[in-house]
Formats: sequence, C-alpha cells, structure tokens
Amino acid sequence: MYSIKVNFEQKGLDTVVLENIEADQSLLEVMLDNGIELHHNCGAVCACSTCHLYVNKGMEHLAELSDKEEDFIDRAVSPRIESRLGCQCELQTGSGVIEITLPDQTQFLGE
Repeated sequence: MYSIKVNFEQKGLDTVVLENIEADQSLLEVMLDNGIELHHNCGAVCACSTCHLYVNKGMEHLAELSDKEEDFIDRAVSPRIESRLGCQCELQTGSGVIEITLPDQTQFLGE
C-alpha cells in the first residue's frame, strides 16, 4: 500500500494525503478515483501531455519512463527533470511514500 502526498500549484488548493493506495494503477487513476482533477485529453493512452505532473519523491515506486512518454513530456507546459505523465506512472508492487505536485490545471479550463 502507498501513501501519496499531492501538492497543487493552483492557488487555493491545499495539500492532500491519500492513504492505503493499492499498486497496479496509474497516478492518473488514483487522482480521479479520489476526486482530484487531472486532465487527460487523450483518454490516458500516452498521446498528449495534459496529465503532466511532477514526482518529488518516490520515483522508484513507479514504472520506468518510456521513450514515448519522454517525447510527450517535452511538449508539456514547464517540464522539469522530475516530470512524468500521470497515465504512465503505474504504481509497482510494494509499498512506500510518493509525493507529487500537480501543475495548475486552470490552463486547460480556459480560466
């Protein structure tokens, strides 16, 4: 089981800690299942960069970065060395602590 700390760059949103998260699901699925909006315009098939996020801690608990994912990260807004796509961050068997930061999602909402 995992503990996932979710930080937000968007103003007005407080940090959320999700406990007892099971492996074999993506961070995108975890966010959506817990009522946290993370855009995924391509339907979670690694064909866009809207589910872009930053993994601050716990990268070792996630599936490795593929060449395809890396190509789409390059197209994301403000990519960093710790950038990943939520749809591709599959939680591996095991347990641990993961900390992520979600970029401001209002850029996709037209706000």
